[in-house]
Amino acid sequence: MKQVGAWGLASVLLISALPAINVAVAQEVVSPPRIALATASPGGVYLVYGQALAPILSRALQIEVTAEATQGAVQNVILLEKRQTMLAFINIGPALQGWNGSDWAKGTRYRSMRVIFPLYDTAFQFVVHKRLAAKSLDNFTGLRIGGGPRGGTSGAYVEQVFRALGIPALVRHGAWDNLGSQLAERELDGAAAAVGAPFPVLAQLDAQQIIDFIALSPEQIASLRKQILEITPSAIAAGTYRSLTKDYPTIGLYNFAVAHKDLSDDLVYQIVKTVFENQAELVKAHPVAEETVPKNIDRNTLLPLHPGALRYYREKGIAVPAAALGATN
Repeated sequence: MKQVGAWGLASVLLISALPAINVAVAQEVVSPPRIALATASPGGVYLVYGQALAPILSRALQIEVTAEATQGAVQNVILLEKRQTMLAFINIGPALQGWNGSDWAKGTRYRSMRVIFPLYDTAFQFVVHKRLAAKSLDNFTGLRIGGGPRGGTSGAYVEQVFRALGIPALVRHGAWDNLGSQLAERELDGAAAAVGAPFPVLAQLDAQQIIDFIALSPEQIASLRKQILEITPSAIAAGTYRSLTKDYPTIGLYNFAVAHKDLSDDLVYQIVKTVFENQAELVKAHPVAEETVPKNIDRNTLLPLHPGALRYYREKGIAVPAAALGATN
Protein backbone atom coordinates (compact mmCIF):
# COMPACT_ATOMS: atom_id res chain seq x y z
CA MET A 1 0.00 0.00 0.00
CA LYS A 2 1.37 3.43 -0.85
CA GLN A 3 2.79 5.39 2.09
CA VAL A 4 0.60 8.22 3.26
CA GLY A 5 2.25 11.63 3.25
CA ALA A 6 2.60 13.78 6.32
CA TRP A 7 0.43 16.89 6.31
CA GLY A 8 -1.81 17.57 9.34
CA LEU A 9 -3.50 14.31 10.18
CA ALA A 10 -5.94 13.70 12.92
CA SER A 11 -5.48 11.70 15.94
CA VAL A 12 -7.90 11.46 18.74
CA LEU A 13 -9.01 7.86 19.29
CA LEU A 14 -11.68 6.04 21.18
CA ILE A 15 -10.64 2.59 22.40
CA SER A 16 -12.77 -0.42 23.12
CA ALA A 17 -11.66 -3.45 25.04
CA LEU A 18 -13.50 -6.54 23.84
CA PRO A 19 -13.17 -10.23 24.69
CA ALA A 20 -10.19 -11.90 22.98
CA ILE A 21 -10.68 -12.13 19.23
CA ASN A 22 -8.65 -14.23 16.81
CA VAL A 23 -6.62 -11.69 14.84
CA ALA A 24 -6.51 -13.96 11.82
CA VAL A 25 -10.27 -13.89 11.44
CA ALA A 26 -11.52 -10.62 9.94
CA GLN A 27 -15.18 -10.17 10.64
CA GLU A 28 -17.54 -7.32 11.36
CA VAL A 29 -18.03 -6.61 15.05
CA VAL A 30 -21.70 -5.75 15.30
CA SER A 31 -22.70 -5.19 18.93
CA PRO A 32 -20.10 -5.83 21.65
CA PRO A 33 -21.44 -6.29 25.20
CA ARG A 34 -19.02 -3.70 26.53
CA ILE A 35 -16.86 -0.95 25.07
CA ALA A 36 -13.78 0.43 26.84
CA LEU A 37 -12.90 3.92 25.67
CA ALA A 38 -9.10 4.13 25.63
CA THR A 39 -7.92 7.59 26.62
CA ALA A 40 -4.57 8.49 28.24
CA SER A 41 -2.92 8.94 31.62
CA PRO A 42 -4.50 10.65 34.67
CA GLY A 43 -4.00 14.42 34.64
CA GLY A 44 -4.54 14.74 30.89
CA VAL A 45 -7.41 15.94 28.70
CA TYR A 46 -8.09 12.59 26.99
CA LEU A 47 -9.18 10.98 30.26
CA VAL A 48 -11.38 13.93 31.28
CA TYR A 49 -12.99 13.94 27.83
CA GLY A 50 -13.46 10.17 27.88
CA GLN A 51 -15.04 10.19 31.34
CA ALA A 52 -17.61 12.70 30.07
CA LEU A 53 -18.26 10.81 26.83
CA ALA A 54 -18.59 7.29 28.24
CA PRO A 55 -21.93 7.78 30.07
CA ILE A 56 -23.36 9.62 27.06
CA LEU A 57 -22.58 6.67 24.79
CA SER A 58 -23.80 4.18 27.39
CA ARG A 59 -27.23 5.84 27.47
CA ALA A 60 -27.59 6.08 23.71
CA LEU A 61 -26.14 2.73 22.67
CA GLN A 62 -27.50 0.69 25.58
CA ILE A 63 -24.01 -0.76 25.88
CA GLU A 64 -21.72 -0.35 28.89
CA VAL A 65 -19.03 2.14 27.88
CA THR A 66 -16.16 2.91 30.26
CA ALA A 67 -13.28 5.39 29.94
CA GLU A 68 -10.00 3.58 30.52
CA ALA A 69 -6.64 5.18 31.30
CA THR A 70 -3.78 4.23 28.93
CA GLN A 71 -0.37 5.69 28.16
CA GLY A 72 -1.93 7.67 25.34
CA ALA A 73 -2.10 7.88 21.55
CA VAL A 74 0.79 5.54 20.70
CA GLN A 75 -0.42 2.74 22.96
CA ASN A 76 -3.98 3.26 21.70
CA VAL A 77 -2.88 2.69 18.09
CA ILE A 78 -1.13 -0.54 19.10
CA LEU A 79 -4.10 -1.81 21.10
CA LEU A 80 -6.43 -1.09 18.20
CA GLU A 81 -4.24 -2.97 15.73
CA LYS A 82 -4.18 -6.01 18.04
CA ARG A 83 -7.98 -5.86 18.33
CA GLN A 84 -7.57 -5.50 22.07
CA THR A 85 -9.76 -2.44 21.65
CA MET A 86 -12.08 -1.28 18.92
CA LEU A 87 -12.34 2.44 19.75
CA ALA A 88 -9.65 4.91 20.82
CA PHE A 89 -8.50 8.53 21.01
CA ILE A 90 -5.50 9.31 18.83
CA ASN A 91 -3.38 12.23 17.73
CA ILE A 92 -2.56 12.75 14.09
CA GLY A 93 1.18 12.79 14.67
CA PRO A 94 1.70 9.40 16.37
CA ALA A 95 -1.11 7.89 14.27
CA LEU A 96 0.60 8.96 11.05
CA GLN A 97 3.87 7.46 12.27
CA GLY A 98 2.01 4.22 13.01
CA TRP A 99 0.28 4.19 9.62
CA ASN A 100 3.60 4.66 7.80
CA GLY A 101 5.62 2.41 10.10
CA SER A 102 8.04 5.22 10.97
CA ASP A 103 9.60 6.48 14.20
CA TRP A 104 8.09 4.62 17.20
CA ALA A 105 6.48 2.01 14.91
CA LYS A 106 9.94 0.79 13.80
CA GLY A 107 8.82 -0.57 10.44
CA THR A 108 5.49 -2.06 11.51
CA ARG A 109 2.50 -0.47 9.77
CA TYR A 110 -0.63 -0.01 11.86
CA ARG A 111 -3.48 0.24 9.35
CA SER A 112 -6.62 -0.95 11.12
CA MET A 113 -7.61 2.52 12.35
CA ARG A 114 -10.44 4.47 10.72
CA VAL A 115 -11.29 8.04 11.72
CA ILE A 116 -14.83 8.62 12.99
CA PHE A 117 -15.05 12.16 14.44
CA PRO A 118 -12.81 15.14 15.27
CA LEU A 119 -11.82 15.94 18.83
CA TYR A 120 -9.66 19.07 19.18
CA ASP A 121 -6.28 20.55 18.36
CA THR A 122 -3.35 19.49 20.53
CA ALA A 123 -1.29 22.59 21.24
CA PHE A 124 2.32 22.31 22.37
CA GLN A 125 2.81 24.17 25.66
CA PHE A 126 6.20 24.94 27.17
CA VAL A 127 6.49 26.04 30.80
CA VAL A 128 9.34 26.62 33.23
CA HIS A 129 9.53 27.16 37.00
CA LYS A 130 9.33 30.84 37.86
CA ARG A 131 12.53 30.70 39.89
CA LEU A 132 14.52 30.22 36.67
CA ALA A 133 13.21 33.42 35.04
CA ALA A 134 13.59 31.91 31.56
CA LYS A 135 12.79 34.18 28.61
CA SER A 136 12.99 31.86 25.60
CA LEU A 137 12.95 28.19 24.70
CA ASP A 138 16.73 28.33 24.26
CA ASN A 139 16.92 28.63 28.06
CA PHE A 140 15.64 25.03 28.32
CA THR A 141 19.18 23.77 27.55
CA GLY A 142 20.23 21.36 30.29
CA LEU A 143 16.95 21.72 32.21
CA ARG A 144 15.00 18.78 33.61
CA ILE A 145 11.77 18.84 31.57
CA GLY A 146 8.65 16.70 32.10
CA GLY A 147 7.53 15.23 28.79
CA GLY A 148 4.47 13.13 29.70
CA PRO A 149 4.00 9.35 29.28
CA ARG A 150 6.15 7.71 26.59
CA GLY A 151 3.03 6.21 25.02
CA GLY A 152 1.30 9.57 24.53
CA THR A 153 1.59 12.40 22.00
CA SER A 154 3.96 14.38 24.22
CA GLY A 155 6.15 11.32 24.69
CA ALA A 156 6.29 10.76 20.94
CA TYR A 157 7.12 14.34 19.98
CA VAL A 158 8.70 16.45 22.74
CA GLU A 159 12.22 15.09 22.37
CA GLN A 160 11.91 15.27 18.57
CA VAL A 161 10.94 18.95 18.84
CA PHE A 162 13.88 19.76 21.10
CA ARG A 163 16.28 17.91 18.76
CA ALA A 164 14.93 19.77 15.74
CA LEU A 165 15.57 23.08 17.52
CA GLY A 166 19.02 22.04 18.73
CA ILE A 167 18.04 22.39 22.41
CA PRO A 168 19.56 19.63 24.61
CA ALA A 169 16.90 19.51 27.33
CA LEU A 170 16.81 16.55 29.74
CA VAL A 171 13.35 15.09 29.15
CA ARG A 172 11.79 12.84 31.79
CA HIS A 173 8.67 10.78 31.16
CA GLY A 174 5.80 9.69 33.39
CA ALA A 175 2.14 10.29 34.20
CA TRP A 176 1.25 13.96 34.05
CA ASP A 177 -0.13 14.21 37.56
CA ASN A 178 3.20 12.87 38.91
CA LEU A 179 5.26 15.19 36.71
CA GLY A 180 3.18 18.17 37.85
CA SER A 181 3.92 17.34 41.48
CA GLN A 182 7.64 17.03 40.69
CA LEU A 183 7.63 20.44 39.04
CA ALA A 184 5.89 22.02 42.02
CA GLU A 185 8.48 20.43 44.34
CA ARG A 186 11.39 21.59 42.12
CA GLU A 187 12.37 18.07 41.17
CA LEU A 188 11.75 19.22 37.59
CA ASP A 189 12.58 22.59 36.05
CA GLY A 190 9.79 22.73 33.50
CA ALA A 191 7.46 20.81 31.22
CA ALA A 192 6.70 20.45 27.52
CA ALA A 193 3.18 19.17 26.89
CA ALA A 194 1.37 18.38 23.66
CA VAL A 195 -2.19 18.45 25.03
CA GLY A 196 -5.48 20.26 24.78
CA ALA A 197 -5.75 23.61 26.55
CA PRO A 198 -6.51 24.35 29.28
CA PHE A 199 -4.52 21.39 30.55
CA PRO A 200 -5.56 20.67 34.17
CA VAL A 201 -2.01 20.01 35.43
CA LEU A 202 -0.65 23.26 33.98
CA ALA A 203 -3.75 25.22 34.99
CA GLN A 204 -3.21 24.23 38.62
CA LEU A 205 0.49 25.12 38.56
CA ASP A 206 -0.33 28.43 36.87
CA ALA A 207 -3.01 29.26 39.44
CA GLN A 208 -0.42 28.63 42.16
CA GLN A 209 1.96 31.03 40.34
CA ILE A 210 4.64 28.35 40.05
CA ILE A 211 5.28 28.45 36.28
CA ASP A 212 5.84 30.82 33.36
CA PHE A 213 4.69 30.01 29.82
CA ILE A 214 7.49 30.26 27.25
CA ALA A 215 6.42 30.76 23.63
CA LEU A 216 8.12 29.53 20.49
CA SER A 217 9.58 32.28 18.31
CA PRO A 218 8.23 32.71 14.75
CA GLU A 219 11.58 31.40 13.48
CA GLN A 220 11.33 28.28 15.66
CA ILE A 221 7.78 27.60 14.47
CA ALA A 222 8.85 27.93 10.82
CA SER A 223 11.84 25.63 11.40
CA LEU A 224 9.70 22.94 13.06
CA ARG A 225 7.10 23.00 10.27
CA LYS A 226 9.84 22.38 7.71
CA GLN A 227 11.32 19.48 9.67
CA ILE A 228 8.14 17.81 11.05
CA LEU A 229 5.58 18.10 8.26
CA GLU A 230 2.50 16.95 10.18
CA ILE A 231 2.84 19.90 12.56
CA THR A 232 0.55 22.86 11.91
CA PRO A 233 0.39 26.40 13.37
CA SER A 234 -1.69 26.70 16.53
CA ALA A 235 -2.46 29.22 19.26
CA ILE A 236 -3.88 29.27 22.76
CA ALA A 237 -6.24 32.18 23.35
CA ALA A 238 -5.52 34.81 25.96
CA GLY A 239 -7.30 34.01 29.21
CA THR A 240 -7.15 30.23 28.73
CA TYR A 241 -4.71 30.23 31.64
CA ARG A 242 -4.59 32.80 34.45
CA SER A 243 -1.26 34.25 33.37
CA LEU A 244 -1.90 34.38 29.61
CA THR A 245 -2.80 37.99 28.92
CA LYS A 246 -2.27 37.63 25.16
CA ASP A 247 -2.55 34.81 22.64
CA TYR A 248 0.16 32.17 22.95
CA PRO A 249 1.60 31.23 19.52
CA THR A 250 2.64 27.61 19.17
CA ILE A 251 2.41 24.46 17.03
CA GLY A 252 -0.27 21.78 17.05
CA LEU A 253 -1.39 18.28 16.03
CA TYR A 254 -5.10 17.47 15.68
CA ASN A 255 -6.85 14.74 17.66
CA PHE A 256 -9.51 12.34 16.45
CA ALA A 257 -11.59 9.44 17.62
CA VAL A 258 -10.96 6.28 15.65
CA ALA A 259 -12.56 2.87 15.34
CA HIS A 260 -11.21 -0.46 14.17
CA LYS A 261 -12.06 -0.99 10.50
CA ASP A 262 -14.09 -4.10 11.41
CA LEU A 263 -16.46 -2.33 13.79
CA SER A 264 -19.92 -2.36 12.22
CA ASP A 265 -21.04 0.57 10.10
CA ASP A 266 -24.33 0.92 11.96
CA LEU A 267 -22.66 1.07 15.39
CA VAL A 268 -20.10 3.64 14.25
CA TYR A 269 -22.86 5.73 12.67
CA GLN A 270 -24.74 5.74 15.99
CA ILE A 271 -21.57 6.67 17.91
CA VAL A 272 -20.86 9.64 15.64
CA LYS A 273 -24.49 10.80 15.71
CA THR A 274 -24.60 10.58 19.51
CA VAL A 275 -21.39 12.55 19.96
CA PHE A 276 -22.54 15.53 17.91
CA GLU A 277 -26.05 15.52 19.38
CA ASN A 278 -24.54 15.74 22.88
CA GLN A 279 -21.64 18.09 22.18
CA ALA A 280 -22.92 20.74 24.60
CA GLU A 281 -22.69 18.23 27.45
CA LEU A 282 -19.09 17.46 26.49
CA VAL A 283 -18.20 21.17 26.51
CA LYS A 284 -19.38 21.38 30.11
CA ALA A 285 -16.80 18.74 31.01
CA HIS A 286 -13.94 20.41 29.11
CA PRO A 287 -13.90 23.46 26.78
CA VAL A 288 -11.77 21.66 24.15
CA ALA A 289 -14.99 19.91 23.09
CA GLU A 290 -16.06 23.18 21.45
CA GLU A 291 -13.92 21.95 18.55
CA THR A 292 -15.82 18.65 18.34
CA VAL A 293 -18.10 19.72 15.49
CA PRO A 294 -18.84 17.98 12.16
CA LYS A 295 -17.09 20.57 9.97
CA ASN A 296 -13.76 19.86 11.66
CA ILE A 297 -13.66 16.44 10.04
CA ASP A 298 -11.90 18.30 7.24
CA ARG A 299 -8.83 18.48 9.51
CA ASN A 300 -8.27 14.82 8.63
CA THR A 301 -6.58 14.87 5.25
CA LEU A 302 -4.63 11.61 5.44
CA LEU A 303 -6.25 8.76 7.34
CA PRO A 304 -9.23 6.88 5.89
CA LEU A 305 -12.69 7.48 7.29
CA HIS A 306 -14.85 4.62 8.62
CA PRO A 307 -17.81 3.92 6.28
CA GLY A 308 -20.27 4.33 9.16
CA ALA A 309 -18.88 7.80 9.87
CA LEU A 310 -18.84 8.70 6.17
CA ARG A 311 -22.56 7.88 6.00
CA TYR A 312 -23.26 10.42 8.77
CA TYR A 313 -21.25 13.24 7.16
CA ARG A 314 -22.84 12.67 3.76
CA GLU A 315 -26.32 12.75 5.29
CA LYS A 316 -25.48 16.11 6.88
CA GLY A 317 -23.92 17.51 3.71
CA ILE A 318 -20.49 17.82 5.33
CA ALA A 319 -17.61 17.85 2.87
CA VAL A 320 -14.98 15.18 3.50
CA PRO A 321 -11.42 15.55 2.08
CA ALA A 322 -10.90 13.25 -0.89
CA ALA A 323 -7.80 11.73 0.73
CA ALA A 324 -9.97 10.44 3.61
CA LEU A 325 -12.06 8.38 1.17
CA GLY A 326 -9.17 6.21 0.02
CA ALA A 327 -9.86 3.14 2.16
CA THR A 328 -13.38 3.35 3.57
CA ASN A 329 -13.86 -0.37 3.63
